[in-house]
Amino acid sequence: ASSPTFPIERSVYENCYTKSSYFLNGKKYYGIKLDLGMEYGGPLFFTHYSFLGLNPNGLSDKYTNYFDRNRAHALIQVAYAKDNPKKHTGYGAACWGFTSSDDPIDGYTSHQPGTNEENGTISPTAAIASLVYTPKESIDALRYFYLEKGNILLGEYGFYDAFNAGLVEGQQVVHSYLAIDQGPIAVMIENYRSGLLWKLFMGNPEIQKGLDRLGFKTSFTKSIH
Repeated sequence: ASSPTFPIERSVYENCYTKSSYFLNGKKYYGIKLDLGMEYGGPLFFTHYSFLGLNPNGLSDKYTNYFDRNRAHALIQVAYAKDNPKKHTGYGAACWGFTSSDDPIDGYTSHQPGTNEENGTISPTAAIASLVYTPKESIDALRYFYLEKGNILLGEYGFYDAFNAGLVEGQQVVHSYLAIDQGPIAVMIENYRSGLLWKLFMGNPEIQKGLDRLGFKTSFTKSIH
């Protein structure tokens, strides 16, 4: 949509992306309304990857306000971890975060709440990269991962990709670093601190043209420029 040469029209977006089976939602989970997304919002990378540069603050369309939608997604995951309907070991208000990552049982999976892929595995990137939406809950998780689990979870390049407290000692942690998971941690921490990556991305004039073409409204344009 932002291409200066061959941009798609809004009809392409409306007749393809918005027609997917997991676009519209409208349900409440733990009393939190989720306008868009699959059950429980799905893995949290949906709320991270698209918004590393695209600023959700003040971003809206006829479907939702995207900051509010993304915050709801993260808060639903916090509530899910506290409720812990499958009774997995270790879940709680300070130990949450479900997204696609390496897995000590299945190799790699989405860990989507409410599905068989949610097997007790927590991915630090999910909670920490949500800092821009849930600062208190994300910092609580960061402190837990560092202070309570740091002896097994913290390595040379930061937190390992995922862990499952329900497994036997020595098998709980996946000792890997995925750039696609480490990246959002760094980017979202900086966006929380200064909005730097948002400012750089949103400062490109073609981005605003694309958003306008697709029917998005942005109330932060003046402050960005």
